[in-house]
Amino acid sequence: MKHLNRSKLITLAATSALGLSFLTVGCERTVSHTEESNVKDDGTVKSKEKTVTEAPDGTVTKTETRKTTEPDGATKTESKTISTNKPQP
Repeated sequence: MKHLNRSKLITLAATSALGLSFLTVGCERTVSHTEESNVKDDGTVKSKEKTVTEAPDGTVTKTETRKTTEPDGATKTESKTISTNKPQP
């Protein structure tokens, strides 16, 4: 009976370790994130967001998103990648 409990414990520990490894591998890490919002006299809201992320392989990506919301509710969003720096081997 003790052998059965020990094997269940080992299986549970191995499954937990495997699940945790899937959660930690392959995710980008946010290095920097800034947001700015300005409201004009006519009610237009202009927002700018800058994000710098680092991939597991060391690649650093800078992304800038601009969003304009008109007083009538119309929204325009523009997102672009400013630069990508890949590490040298």
